[in-house]
Amino acid sequence: MTRNEIISPGRAFFVRSLALLCACSLSVGSHYASYTLGPLKSRLARELGTSNTEFSLLISAFSLNSTWTPLVGGVMASKLGTTLASIFATGVVFLGQVLLLFGETHDNVRLMAFGLFVYGLGVSPLAVVQESIIVRFFSSHGLGVSMALGLVAGKCASFVSARTSYPLSVAFGRHAPFYISTALTSLSFASNLIYMSASHWLVTGSGTTLEASEVRNEARRAVYSISEALALEKVAKKRCVKLKDVPLLGDVFWAYIGLNVLCGMVWAPFTHLAANMLEKRYDLSEATAGAQASYLLAGSMILYPASGYLVDRLKHPQATIRMFMFSALLTTLCYAWLAAPPQWTRSSLPGVISFATGIGFAPLLLVVIVPTIVPLKYVSTTLGVHKALEQTGSTIFQTLAGIWLDNPKDVSELPKQDAFAIDYLIYAFLFLNVLQFISLAGLTHLDKRRRGRAPDPYCPEDLIASPGQNSPPQREQTPLLSHSVALTSIHDLAAWDPGHNVCRRSEKRRGRVYACLSVSLICVAWVLFLSTAWLRLGSKEERGVEL
Repeated sequence: MTRNEIISPGRAFFVRSLALLCACSLSVGSHYASYTLGPLKSRLARELGTSNTEFSLLISAFSLNSTWTPLVGGVMASKLGTTLASIFATGVVFLGQVLLLFGETHDNVRLMAFGLFVYGLGVSPLAVVQESIIVRFFSSHGLGVSMALGLVAGKCASFVSARTSYPLSVAFGRHAPFYISTALTSLSFASNLIYMSASHWLVTGSGTTLEASEVRNEARRAVYSISEALALEKVAKKRCVKLKDVPLLGDVFWAYIGLNVLCGMVWAPFTHLAANMLEKRYDLSEATAGAQASYLLAGSMILYPASGYLVDRLKHPQATIRMFMFSALLTTLCYAWLAAPPQWTRSSLPGVISFATGIGFAPLLLVVIVPTIVPLKYVSTTLGVHKALEQTGSTIFQTLAGIWLDNPKDVSELPKQDAFAIDYLIYAFLFLNVLQFISLAGLTHLDKRRRGRAPDPYCPEDLIASPGQNSPPQREQTPLLSHSVALTSIHDLAAWDPGHNVCRRSEKRRGRVYACLSVSLICVAWVLFLSTAWLRLGSKEERGVEL
């Protein structure tokens, strides 16, 4: 099929559905592997002698590389194309999982950490590539529901992992969950090879816009004239993304990035530590605590599709941000419930249900907002920045949480001091959740201020012609976050560019400052992890484990 042929709507829908199925399968293995360790925390401490800090270092090891690899993943998706980038990502994830399995079977925590470190090199680029594939095929065909279906497959794998990890270790031994994780990551890699072989047919069969790398390939084909090949090369160059443009994307973009840092601190560390925290705080068995903690990941399986449908259908101004505020309220209620004395609350389930509902749709909102903030060619890079800063917040707080839980304790009062440490850790989660509320309020304020500043817009939705330039006519100003993705003008998105006087000078200066702060925060995460690992990550002999 050539790109000049007319594609029937039925055929295009069928081909897009196949592309979505391929995209869903890419991350099943990585999501399952990511939540294997949490329910096994107590057993690993008992059999391998791992401390709270060492466990947190294991979790941080795979999120550490996610502080920069999403940026590379976004650029890779833009430069190389989503197909080649996904092959690299799934291959690295599989290799890291094999190393983790080898370290776990040989009781080598350092090798386990190294395996998770390698695993982390691929997991975030994989998420960025998966989201980019879905945005590419469904940017104007119900992106909310499509993105929800794409993400819910991984969330189902995460829930199954958290729910079955401990029972599998009891029934078949401690190694069983790690063998299953390795098998699933190999299946994801195999499905990626299938997607690669069929990618050209999927693109042409659905009438999807060519990526820069695909445009270059088309330009090299002999069927085109020299003038057409040169024109295609120019189009490819325009669709490439330069990282130097990222600081110029506007205040709303940077408010969104700041929100991601807080989301990383509030969400991921708690899901990994919850099983052990509930076990000690409510005096539960390992099996019961692991089962209750697994429900933290259950909400997204139902709420992702529902919220995706609402995102596509709601036309009320600021609907997306209000949904996000409701999510933050639910997670705050969870931390408030857990912070109350367990003698009063008696059960963790109301808090768990509240958190599961809150986190059940908020991560989706972080993704579907992106195409309304930046032009389509910047979607991959913006998704990379979003993921990098979210994982930066997660890595910093995860490492600090482990250090706090391992504060020197009086052995004679160990249970009491463990309870004290968990209390203050929950208070920290609650405080960060309040900051998340403040960040959301700031994002809303910037959106309203932008609406009231017609003479000098800075977002693609409000593009106004600069003097002496040919631009589309100005259209009515509407809130940034009230647009559904399908309503964003494709012509405006294609014409807008950060370097063409869209941002005011003050915003450009602030953008550069925010970019420097973001890089500094990533450096802090690395220094914190490496220094803690150097001081606290011990060998079997140092942990007192018998050979």
